[in-house]
Amino acid sequence: MAQKSIDHAFTATSLTSTATDPTFAGALSFMRRRFTKDLVGADAVVWGVPFDAATSNRPGTRFGPQAIRRASAIFDNDPQYPFNREIFAEMAVIDYGDCLLDYGNHQETPAAIERQANTILDSGAFMLTLGGDHYVTWPIVKAHAARHGPLALVQFDAHQDTWLDDDRRIDHGSFVARAVRDGIIDAGRSIQIGIRTHAPEDFGIRILYGHQVEEMSAAEIASIVISHTNGAPVYLTFDIDCLDPAYAPGTGTPVAGGPSSAKILSVLQRLHQLDIRGADVVEVSPPYDHADISAIAGATVAMYMLGLRAERRAAAR
Repeated sequence: MAQKSIDHAFTATSLTSTATDPTFAGALSFMRRRFTKDLVGADAVVWGVPFDAATSNRPGTRFGPQAIRRASAIFDNDPQYPFNREIFAEMAVIDYGDCLLDYGNHQETPAAIERQANTILDSGAFMLTLGGDHYVTWPIVKAHAARHGPLALVQFDAHQDTWLDDDRRIDHGSFVARAVRDGIIDAGRSIQIGIRTHAPEDFGIRILYGHQVEEMSAAEIASIVISHTNGAPVYLTFDIDCLDPAYAPGTGTPVAGGPSSAKILSVLQRLHQLDIRGADVVEVSPPYDHADISAIAGATVAMYMLGLRAERRAAAR
């Protein structure tokens, strides 16, 4: 015990130091990373956006970032499966905390999210966002496109989110339509995986519907994603309702007939060739969760996103 410490989120002496907190105790941050607003030296930043005023059904995703952080404590400090590497020994990751929003003035929300995202991106770090409902992706992907140009969107979701609006509406079902219309994402190189609903427009985005995902192997799905994006810079967004409600009951708009967490994680593991410039995990809604099933799935997806980042950094050396 003499070599061990607790509350690593605050007591860490290095951005690449290993946590030794018991799973059931200690200050919570994402995977026990240092909780700080100091961006100096950070290779990747985990950031929460606790917003759910745009949801069309069951609210509660404002509690998503807290739940994902809590669930992430189950990860130990051995090399992370399936990457077989100590992600945080080779990549400095911090937990930047949450976006500050005025709950009584939602019309200011998109600008506030984009402004705070810009602060993080200005540091040059990779940004992984924990939502929040899927509306939060709109200002975040705008901030990324301002730096990288039009992005290929890789979207894991049960919904297309391509409903048109009037630019003023705060709605979690329209960010893709806005992004295509404004040239923020390249529709021809974008792809949606797990879709199990219909929308008025697809804007030329490739869709792998839920029944197709069910019939395909993880390797086949990953191959299609890699070939379709064709080397373009990618924004990766993961709506937890991509998963069947059996694997993610804690979400606002669950849709039956989706893939298992095991299958989709196997797809994610194979996406190391993608040039991912930013990523998010959204729509985890703890009030409808049971035994942290959805939060654990969301935390695991987020860890995989960092694992993919670590693999790409290692390959570039």
